[in-house]
Amino acid sequence: MELLAELAAFLTAPTTWAGPNSIPTRLLEHIVLSGLSVIIGGLVAVPVGLYIGHTGRAGLLAVSVANIGRAIPSLALLLILFPFFGLSYGLALTALVLLAIPPILTNAYVGLREVDRDLVEAGRGMGMNEPQLLFRVELPAALPVILSGVRTAAVQVVATATLAAFVAGGGLGRYIVDGLARRNEVLLLAGAVLVALLAVLTERLFAFFETRLVSPGIRVDARRLVMSHPEMAAARPPA
Repeated sequence: MELLAELAAFLTAPTTWAGPNSIPTRLLEHIVLSGLSVIIGGLVAVPVGLYIGHTGRAGLLAVSVANIGRAIPSLALLLILFPFFGLSYGLALTALVLLAIPPILTNAYVGLREVDRDLVEAGRGMGMNEPQLLFRVELPAALPVILSGVRTAAVQVVATATLAAFVAGGGLGRYIVDGLARRNEVLLLAGAVLVALLAVLTERLFAFFETRLVSPGIRVDARRLVMSHPEMAAARPPA
């Protein structure tokens, strides 16, 4: 109870909310790093996933990338990239981008491959070319699954971005690093609580926007699709 009281005192202290090491500053650093990582990862993974999902080529690549991405621990990834980037912001950003790619790529690929083939053939029968089939038929039907992959990536990146503080990346993980260095349990707990709250808020925000962007009927089909593919369900955050 004493530790919780000290945590409450720390979180409500005026000095905690002002200055270069304040919660707003560290929170902004964390959000910017996580946001950049997910955006860059999406710009890489979505086009590749759409291509292999539409054409059916290199499908094994999507599954392999997803499996490798889940198998390599985040800390090990930082150590692998360290000789190339050193202790820098670029190291944290690159590692988080690589973490964001697998769930987005997998969901984009599986989402397109599971689109009802009758819809695709109907589009071809109407004279649509391949780009029209992709963007007018397949992509709208696969959108909820793709958004689910982005949501998974965002939550994973927000949680893992805590490690960025260990390699000069800043963010809320700075409280954990400082807490370890000073043996300050209050700072450690504050960092853990703030990161957990941000991860939960991120998941809820993405879920909210997903319900606004996707019709209810398509969302139901997307849930069935996710549950029928273990490689997607395992990485998906709870609804």
